[in-house]
Amino acid sequence: MANDLKKRTAEIIKRLKKAYPDAHCALDHTSPFELLVATILSAQCTDERVNIVTADLFRKYRGPEDFVKASQQELERDIHSTGFFRNKAKNIKAASRRLIEVYGGEIPRTMDEILTLGGVARKTANVVLGNAFGIASGVVVDTHVSRLSQRLGLTEEKTPEKIERDLQELVPKKHWVMFSHWLIFHGRRVCNARKPQCGKCVLADLCPSFPIYMPDGRQ
Repeated sequence: MANDLKKRTAEIIKRLKKAYPDAHCALDHTSPFELLVATILSAQCTDERVNIVTADLFRKYRGPEDFVKASQQELERDIHSTGFFRNKAKNIKAASRRLIEVYGGEIPRTMDEILTLGGVARKTANVVLGNAFGIASGVVVDTHVSRLSQRLGLTEEKTPEKIERDLQELVPKKHWVMFSHWLIFHGRRVCNARKPQCGKCVLADLCPSFPIYMPDGRQ
């Protein structure tokens, strides 16, 4: 059973890689630090909205020193439209302060170290380590990855941490970084939350949810 699931996962990877050769991190950034800030802002917010906000934010704040110097109220105003702005501003300032005081202003490159930064949990750490440094520390589990992993029968778990563990068992480590991008692209373009377009899906014959969403086999 486990071998069959690994074989199906390998075929899913093969097809997604072919379908989305342009898959990439959707958060605009020009440095690891900018990616860290953008990822913190992306919690409960769309990547599109974050990119609109950071287009101005990263012109105003050039690095962690600028975020530390800014007042809490000013930073809250600058990121207000991303939601949860008070907590996000507090986390960005705390992360920036620790980067300066402990890591010389540079993003650390290990999971244990990056998790000591304000507002950084495994998802954010995986995003930054994987996309800024090419370090496969784990699999990013956002809403798209969670939904598709469950629909595809790759996990029965509900929490991001447990879903990530299941995916790490199935997905070869060399694909950990890209696997989430492929699923996210597929989730946005085909397998959306409310009405998946199963008739256009390259994974339809591999998906145990296909009969649920298309019981008559038609789009």
